[in-house]
Amino acid sequence: MPAPAASTNRQPSVRTAFVPGIRLAGWVERFAAAHGGYVLRDDDDGLRLIAADGAQALLQAPWPADGRPGRGADALERLASLASQPRRLGLLLVRRGGYGIGVASEGTLLASKAGTRYVQGRTAAGGQSQQRFARRRSNQADALVEAVASQAAAVFAAEPFEYVVPGGDRTLADLVLADPALKAYFRLPRLAYLDVAEPKAAVLKKAAADACSVRVTVSDAPG
Repeated sequence: MPAPAASTNRQPSVRTAFVPGIRLAGWVERFAAAHGGYVLRDDDDGLRLIAADGAQALLQAPWPADGRPGRGADALERLASLASQPRRLGLLLVRRGGYGIGVASEGTLLASKAGTRYVQGRTAAGGQSQQRFARRRSNQADALVEAVASQAAAVFAAEPFEYVVPGGDRTLADLVLADPALKAYFRLPRLAYLDVAEPKAAVLKKAAADACSVRVTVSDAPG
């Protein structure tokens, strides 16, 4: 009996890009040309472009309107206008190996600090060795949180801002923001989390631009 044919269906690929408001119209034109046009739908998640070939693009503003909606003749123009507003964001990126802190507006860092701080990885050792490594790792993580919170307090004090953008390791970022040194910023609105690599200076610079841009999530047509 012949073996059943392998399924050719594949899951649609999903990718994320960040598009500055000033470039959004051009990005949409290229999407339409590549996918045979689209239908625009405004839903709770953002603006959704549903292409003729089955691809979709979800466009999300970098921040809420908060009484300052964008201007324009249609929803796309208003989204681009909203994303182009010069709002100020406090960036807090942290991973086990380092951190990046900054205040950004219009995609540019106004104040920043990046550095390294080591936190030991998990170990497969057992017994007392495992407990010793766990204690050391916990102590290193606590020291990282305290050090980053102190640095963030200094950077954040240099420029006022209205939103916090966390990134990197979610748990560590939450712990840093909960540190008493940052109590003045803990209750500020938090924008979408940024999934970033080890937050060195170049990563922090890109994160500043991304945080002030429209988040575009593209899903290709299913195979």
